[in-house]
Amino acid sequence: MQEYERLSVSAAPDSHRALTRLIHAAIARHGGWLPFDRFMALALYAPGLGYYASAGRKFGTLPQTGSDFVTAPELSPLFGRALARQVEQALRASGTHEVWEFGAGSGALAAQLLETLGQGRDAAVRRYTIVDLSGTLRERQRERLAPHGDTVRWVDALPDAMAGVIVGNEVLDAMPVQLLHFDGAQWLERGVVVGADHFAWSDRPTALRPPFDGPFAPGTITEVHPQAEAFIATLAERLTHGAAFFIDYGFPEAEYYHPQRTGGTLMCHRAHRADADPLADVGAKDITAHVNFSAIALAAQNAGLEVLGYTTQAHFLINCGVLDLLQGADLQTIANAQKLLTEHEMGELFKVIGFAKGCEAAFASAPLGFARGDRTHTL
Repeated sequence: MQEYERLSVSAAPDSHRALTRLIHAAIARHGGWLPFDRFMALALYAPGLGYYASAGRKFGTLPQTGSDFVTAPELSPLFGRALARQVEQALRASGTHEVWEFGAGSGALAAQLLETLGQGRDAAVRRYTIVDLSGTLRERQRERLAPHGDTVRWVDALPDAMAGVIVGNEVLDAMPVQLLHFDGAQWLERGVVVGADHFAWSDRPTALRPPFDGPFAPGTITEVHPQAEAFIATLAERLTHGAAFFIDYGFPEAEYYHPQRTGGTLMCHRAHRADADPLADVGAKDITAHVNFSAIALAAQNAGLEVLGYTTQAHFLINCGVLDLLQGADLQTIANAQKLLTEHEMGELFKVIGFAKGCEAAFASAPLGFARGDRTHTL
């Protein structure tokens, strides 16, 4: 076993001591070493204690609001209005009237989709189902979506069968990942141990490997994503008829495991600042990893979904008419929309991948969002 000292040590705030004790107990139960994916799951989702289960505000445009990061629907309502055009096309193609959203955050995207698509017996959407495990966030969603009445419902788990259009914005990046370290001779799995007064890294030999042959430079640290892949496979098995669209930051496999990406993609977010130390201030900040879209596409295909397309967020939103929506907009609206589209902001790093089951042939041509700039060939 090889152990590493942390770069910085930060005492846990009083409000997070219970979470620290919970993780200490989990490490003890696992013989003194906890795989990082289990640590990440507790840090983010431990009931009543994890980051997403706590009362703190997560989503907002400025740190002065007490938020930690901004998502596209919070940045501009044009994001949801443009996405709604693709959702509407998919609802028609699938002959369904239900939207399923995973990880609905503040409820901003749900509100934008419902306001654009309408609701009720004669509207495109007759039911909007949110799957979100955070009780705190669900209460905020209920408040924000109250004007939409009984159209919106919340569920704790997936049914055995579902139909409709699935959307997920920045969902896959928040799913726990396993960490791997290549020392030049062998692969090691990186886990967490308890140091004198802090959490510390510790590596163990493993049979796990990245789904890519490399080459890998000695010292490389990277991630594999079994939970995100299992999630997509489960959705594919449960979806009887419909389509799915996921928006997130990430790369195709060859870019994800590029020889120069020796530090991996694991990142934390707090007060609109990023850091790379998930072992500090546990429970007080978000922990994410970029998405390997090739692995997501393969998991979907193996489980029975067809890939509709894969492209950048900028191409997707432009294809869905976001530039038309900007006509006559004020300067602030235009500035915020530019952040969704420009390469150095969200336009290039964020990607959109679409899947379908049982309705692929119903799309008269390429799905709207992938009409131009499709990069499926890079997966």
